[in-house]
Amino acid sequence: MTPATFTDRLVVSVTLTAGGTAHAIPAGDVKSFSLELRSWGFDGSVSFDIADNTSAGGLEKDPLKQAFLEQDLMECQLEVKSVHTDAAPQPALTSLKVKGLVVERSLVEMPAVPGPGAPLLHRRYAVTFQDAARHLWSQHFPCVLYTQKTMKNVLDAHKGSHVAFTYDWSAGLDTTCPQLFLGLTPEEGASFYDFFIWYVDSRNGVLAYDYAAGKYTLAAAKAATGKPVDLLPPEVDALALRFPEVPRHDLAILNAVAEGPSNKPITQERAVTGIRQDVLVRTPITNEVDARVSLETARLKVRGREVELGWKRFPATALVPGTLVKLPTQEAWAAAGLAAGATYRVRTVALRGDAVASSPDATHLAKNTAYSFSMHTLLEAQAETWVELPAYTPPTWPRYVEGLIVSEVGEQKHETWQAYTDSQTSQDGYKVKIPLWENQIVTLPFNPNLLPGHFYFPAYKGERVLVGLDFQKAWLKRFLDWRATGRMPADGQGTHLLVGKTPENGTSMKHSYAEGKPVFLLQRTNEKDTARIEIKEGTLTIQVKEESA
Repeated sequence: MTPATFTDRLVVSVTLTAGGTAHAIPAGDVKSFSLELRSWGFDGSVSFDIADNTSAGGLEKDPLKQAFLEQDLMECQLEVKSVHTDAAPQPALTSLKVKGLVVERSLVEMPAVPGPGAPLLHRRYAVTFQDAARHLWSQHFPCVLYTQKTMKNVLDAHKGSHVAFTYDWSAGLDTTCPQLFLGLTPEEGASFYDFFIWYVDSRNGVLAYDYAAGKYTLAAAKAATGKPVDLLPPEVDALALRFPEVPRHDLAILNAVAEGPSNKPITQERAVTGIRQDVLVRTPITNEVDARVSLETARLKVRGREVELGWKRFPATALVPGTLVKLPTQEAWAAAGLAAGATYRVRTVALRGDAVASSPDATHLAKNTAYSFSMHTLLEAQAETWVELPAYTPPTWPRYVEGLIVSEVGEQKHETWQAYTDSQTSQDGYKVKIPLWENQIVTLPFNPNLLPGHFYFPAYKGERVLVGLDFQKAWLKRFLDWRATGRMPADGQGTHLLVGKTPENGTSMKHSYAEGKPVFLLQRTNEKDTARIEIKEGTLTIQVKEESA
């Protein structure tokens, strides 16, 4: 629906905070404004004039200019309120107020008459602004590892002083996770804001912006309480019903492990036979498969119809996303297929106003202004469970970092190996400390890695390895160095297999060349005791001895 444009008299108040100082703009000097309010945040713009006529002998001086020219972070508050209403009885007039961070700004100097040298009378300022998380987090690309932390811990670590949260989503935020890795880099495209929205979407959470408190809410379900606002028919110009696309697919969760593979279907009544979306996982842990089935079942939602309204004027009771509204009971509304008096939730509000008198002096310092005004609102049923979220770039993994294998077996100097068994899943794993992030420990699968299964060579204590990090999982990508004393001289073209706790307490098998002829040496060492077999041209030596002190 394209909303019609009407003339409406409004009080539009603007406060721009720059350089730590708040500058209140008289309502009569606001020349245009626009807002697009969503359930998850908002965009806005405003232009206004400030008089500066001292060069022409006047008394008004622009207090904003110097701070506006700086690169400091600016904050814009915009408040819109109706002046009067035709409704009877007269309701209390309430205002719509938003406060966001300035994204872009412009400045035009307006002289008394066109041409060079004319004295300055006014400056026209314009700013665009948006909610803090989207503005700041879209430029935020942290690459950081957390272990034994919750998602609430992660959000609190990154929200800073401009982003505030209310939490009501224990399942998505309060679980302590062995690993949470934010591998966000500008080269990969996904910012912290993309990651944040992806997390809410992929975990079936609800993100809502509280316009009254100026903070975000993360919840397990949409708020369903509150006193509905009565829609006043004289304020509404047009009504349209929207019917979102219906999902016509089923789902199937496929677990691709060799031992115990599974295919678990998820059906819904609106699906067309044979049309489905498959989700592929690979895990030996049955509970993880069951959890994914539950999650995808909850995410598969059939959206209900929506109501779009065009307005003749700014409503007496200001509406923001999340507000509950009660439809009128008139027969005309029911004829559109709506239940008379039904309760709906506001999901989006978009409005725009351009001053009818746009010249700087027309309504200078006036308390209100006539605007060429348009507004439309999208409503959803109060029981609607589908959650609208902004478009986002899904984060991608893995990232590769270096780590050192951990083993608590034997003495510190012993190059032992150790498999740690998870008490909840009974799965064995390596522990690897990651020096880049304060030697935090991650767990990797204890498996043959790139070797076939008949080679049993676990990674040893302190071995330098390349670790692949996903959001909540890690794995051993490859080995990065030779074991101490394991490397052979290049002139002998040797190869070497070294096993055991240390070079002084282990077994060595070497093959090399001496004067172009092959030499094989097998030696077992336990401090001073050695046993060796050496085979070379014309000689087989078998020797057991204790070295002298």
